Amino acid sequence: MKLLRYGPAGSEKPGLMADDGTIRDLSGMVDDIGGAAISPEGLERLRAIAPDSLPVVDGNSRLGPCVAGLQKIICIGLNYSDHAAETGAVPPPEPIIFAKALNALCGPNDDVEMPRGSEALDWEVELAVIIGTRAKYVSEADAMDHVAGFAIMNDVSERDFQAKRQGQWTKGKSHDTFGPLGPWLVTRNEIADPHKLDMWLDVNGERRQTGNTDTLIFNVPHVVSYLSQFMTLMPGDVISTGTPPGVGMGMKPPQYLKPGDVMTLSIAGLGQQRQTVVAA
Repeated sequence: MKLLRYGPAGSEKPGLMADDGTIRDLSGMVDDIGGAAISPEGLERLRAIAPDSLPVVDGNSRLGPCVAGLQKIICIGLNYSDHAAETGAVPPPEPIIFAKALNALCGPNDDVEMPRGSEALDWEVELAVIIGTRAKYVSEADAMDHVAGFAIMNDVSERDFQAKRQGQWTKGKSHDTFGPLGPWLVTRNEIADPHKLDMWLDVNGERRQTGNTDTLIFNVPHVVSYLSQFMTLMPGDVISTGTPPGVGMGMKPPQYLKPGDVMTLSIAGLGQQRQTVVAA
């Protein structure tokens, strides 16, 4: 299934993308896409619904972030071997983790704000893992049982805030709109292997990132298990697993975003996003 949320920001309703390409309204079946709805039992109930029995939604409706009610967004840094090489970094012995504030979350096609004082706004196409059931001290063998599905995240970053303003990376990752998520949550059963997914990102129609999740240093089960040793992962929580090479910071000389630039990004089987950069 492809589960989504549609409507004005802050007033989104639950829906799904049917095989015929129409958005179908789920608000009569679930309160939102999150919590109990994305548990194994909740997903089974949704799979039992015939999409053509649901109301059709206007195809021009805004799409919001594809999951609601999350408690945290945790990101993994330098998790692609080819991206680590691009930045001149040694692949880490353990996952590098940092938080992205919840206010960064936005729809997959919403405008991305360039913060005041920003001179190094960058892009990062990433595979996002969405937790479906509470995970604490889980093993790698059991980790995927706690995953509801996958989505695309653009881990938008302000590199000067991230690297030159002291402290941790979070301040360069958490401005409003720095976390476009969606267009939909694709349930785990529809992705045969999350470690063999092509991904790409364009800026103004020019290819910047090309990669595949097969170059992940720490795979999805490892990351879920690892994080669960330090924090309890709750339904709806998002883990953004890292980015392949081609970020602006890695170009020679570095190239960064400016107002009016358009980012388009995709991961195989997970849809596509499109954002325009605007001044905050």
